[in-house]
Amino acid sequence: MLSTPDSPVSLNKLLVNHLIWLALAFLLIFNSCANSVNDTGDYSRHFKTLFDTVNLYNGERSQPQKGIQYLDSAYRTIKHPFVSDRFRFYAFHFLYNLKGLHDPKKAMLYADTMRAVATESVTPDQHIKLAAEADFATGDTYSALVRYDEAYRYFYKGYSIGKNAIDDAILAEYTYRMGMIMFKQGHFREAANYFKISHRQSYAYADDFRAFYQRQELLDNIGESYKNSDDIDSSSLYLNKALVYINENSSRFAERANLLEVARGVVYGNQGDLALLTHNYNQAHELLKKSIAINLKQGYDNRDAELTEIKLARLYLITNKPNDLFELLKRLRAQLDTIKNDDAETNWNGLMSNYYLQKKDYQNSLLYLKNYSSLKDSATKRTSSLKRTDINQQQANFDKENQIEDLKSHNKLQLIYIYLAVLFSVMAVIIIFLVFRNLKRSKRDMVAIKMLNDQIKLQKTELENTLEEVNRGSREKDRILRAVAHDLRNPLGGIASLSASMVDDATDEEQTELINLIKETSYNSLELINEILEAANTANMTFNKEWVEINSLINKSVDLLRFKAAEKDQDIMLSLLDAPTEILINREKIWRVISNLVSNAIKFSPKGAVIYVIVNQKHQGVEICVKDYGIGIPDKLQQQVFNMFTEAKRPGTDGEKSFGLGLSICRQIVEKHSGRIWLKSESNNGSSFYVYLPAQAS
Repeated sequence: MLSTPDSPVSLNKLLVNHLIWLALAFLLIFNSCANSVNDTGDYSRHFKTLFDTVNLYNGERSQPQKGIQYLDSAYRTIKHPFVSDRFRFYAFHFLYNLKGLHDPKKAMLYADTMRAVATESVTPDQHIKLAAEADFATGDTYSALVRYDEAYRYFYKGYSIGKNAIDDAILAEYTYRMGMIMFKQGHFREAANYFKISHRQSYAYADDFRAFYQRQELLDNIGESYKNSDDIDSSSLYLNKALVYINENSSRFAERANLLEVARGVVYGNQGDLALLTHNYNQAHELLKKSIAINLKQGYDNRDAELTEIKLARLYLITNKPNDLFELLKRLRAQLDTIKNDDAETNWNGLMSNYYLQKKDYQNSLLYLKNYSSLKDSATKRTSSLKRTDINQQQANFDKENQIEDLKSHNKLQLIYIYLAVLFSVMAVIIIFLVFRNLKRSKRDMVAIKMLNDQIKLQKTELENTLEEVNRGSREKDRILRAVAHDLRNPLGGIASLSASMVDDATDEEQTELINLIKETSYNSLELINEILEAANTANMTFNKEWVEINSLINKSVDLLRFKAAEKDQDIMLSLLDAPTEILINREKIWRVISNLVSNAIKFSPKGAVIYVIVNQKHQGVEICVKDYGIGIPDKLQQQVFNMFTEAKRPGTDGEKSFGLGLSICRQIVEKHSGRIWLKSESNNGSSFYVYLPAQAS
């Protein structure tokens, strides 16, 4: 008997026109991405576990009904099943209804749904595999419904997909089915050839249990085909090969021991039938009994066991053992009442007729002979359309249909190319006309362009002169600014020093307060003048750079500011690089940047706050972050804080003065080091200032 334990890989028709396929692939991918961005064409993580459990029920446990019940229950828990999840869900139901319940009409509903789901594939490779599997499933269902023309059409669709994709795994499914059709038609030599081709192509399958099981079945089918064509030696060779192949893989698939036993039982039955043909009755009896003992077990291949019992009954008939024959047929009758098997039912009636004929009970013999003839006629009618079908001619017809479709598509493409050629010709004429017209215009435009160029040159000269005047004015402004600041610094310094000494000589509290006010104002003015001088000098001066160990520089700078932070009960947390790192900088200027940023963090943080100074290695350079949890900077002021004399200046949390020059100076220094300075801040939630310095500034 020829049977499969698992579903064949089945697929849809591959589009012949590559332009249409590309458009379809794009739509499929777009539609799938809209449903689930994570679907890559494989099973989802949840479904893989479900898949293994269902296979366990179908295989090792031999409980396909419980497997389907578990599938229905577990599948409902997957919120967003992938395309492959949905396809395999319907494929499991298809197999259960076709192979388990022998209900091809219900199986057809699932096969139709498989073909619909295959059109939603998210990758071209997935579409090829699912479409072909769905076509083969539909063909199998039509074959079970004895509608062989439709069955072969869908088999051919799957074949076309495999041929166009050059996929031996798909072609192996097609040649397997062609072998089955040839076998049913009685063309056993041709069937054996198809099975051999399928066996060779099956090595394109994934190397799993399904591939192994189909290969052993193909070897057995080849042996049975040769047996029916009276090639005894070839039949014996391939049946032995099947048995050896099963035994060689028994340890590899130990968890599927029951299915391996089923396979051995089928081979034993065919070997027993071969021994019966060669009149080796003792060996035939032993092998047939062994096969029946295996496949009569619950959950095993009981239908094969019934057919093997028919073979054993023939042996009893030939060897004239009427009592054994009758007891066997009586047991078989009870089995057939439970497990329907048309072939076994027909042969059972023929054997009962022969039994009563030996007993010379002609009335009962005639009764069973009539039943046998009736069942035989029904079987002949069912297979008559199959036997009339010339498979090779069918394939040739479908090949011609495909060639005609290809020619139609080719003609359509040629027509499109003609239209495009005409369109391009018209466009070429228009372009030539426009070129000649533009040549005439260009002569006029050249004169206008020359005049415009002269005007542009004149304006450029004027702009250069104006820019030079602006630069000269800027330099003069800086010179005046430095002179004024320098001249103001000496008297203000004297006032500051004098007021500091007068504090000790003050006679009352009011006088002390006024002198302190003079002193504080003098020191603030001196600080402002110093920052103005530094801003003016920094913009124009060139820095002398040296290799400086950055951890040491930042550590010393922060240590000097800890006393200032301590005045507000603040703490500075310092995180340096793991290893000493040198960068090419001006030590004094970068010290100024770090001190300025930390001083600002102290100034704008409340008492008792913690300030973080963090150094990280970034992009072949160093990134310094000064982070506080102070008053922060509103969004509308963040773009202004690095401008000179900005309006974004605000007093500190203890009323400290702010002149709005420090961050401008920092930016000038950092940019002269080919670095970058930026901030992140939220109002009332602190600020983070970042400085990036390359290891070797350009």
